[in-house]
Amino acid sequence: MAYEVIIPAAGQGKRMGAGKNKLFLKIDGLPVFIHTLKVFEKDENCSKIWLVTSPQDKQEMHSLIKRNKITKIAAIVDGGDERQYSVYNAVKEISKDAIVLVHDAARPFIDVHQMKELTEVAATNGAAVLAVPIKDTVKKVTGDTVEETVDRSSLWAIQTPQAFRISLLKEAHEKAIREEFLGTDDASLVERLGHNVKIVMGNYDNIKLTTPEDLYFAEAIIQKYKV
Repeated sequence: MAYEVIIPAAGQGKRMGAGKNKLFLKIDGLPVFIHTLKVFEKDENCSKIWLVTSPQDKQEMHSLIKRNKITKIAAIVDGGDERQYSVYNAVKEISKDAIVLVHDAARPFIDVHQMKELTEVAATNGAAVLAVPIKDTVKKVTGDTVEETVDRSSLWAIQTPQAFRISLLKEAHEKAIREEFLGTDDASLVERLGHNVKIVMGNYDNIKLTTPEDLYFAEAIIQKYKV
């Protein structure tokens, strides 16, 4: 099933401590965001890529996109002060009621087969997210004191891509703007409409590169794929 994808890439990734946009850091010889774009470039179901970035990074990203022969870029959209506003800037650019994926540029290890299932579920239900069951014990803490151990059987770690009918996602963003609500992800905005969001099983390799330690995991995942 055909889809378009919004890739927010305007954050500076301060927790990475790189002194620049973490998406320019290289793994296996290529910038992180190029690895991510290449997945969608190769996926025959992806018709357009909407990349959202900060004005100061736009020229460098454009140059790297051209150098790496990424052809599906519909536009490089200016980002906002928050990720949510960056996504909405791209949502406003999509005119037809397509299925749209929203995916973190810092998650380069997406599984194409899972994206296919995700888009099919979103086409039927209107909204779907990739997620994996939490493996660790989770405790609720106040200050430095444990209050309780949380039952993890119903807890899932949410990933991206998240998939939506564009009309539903636009409605959710516009409601959030009117009510000055800032969500943790796009699915949380759709949930506020009272719309069910379906879970599609993800992959534990689909990590988000956030801290320096994540780069070691990324290199290990790349080597595993090569083998």
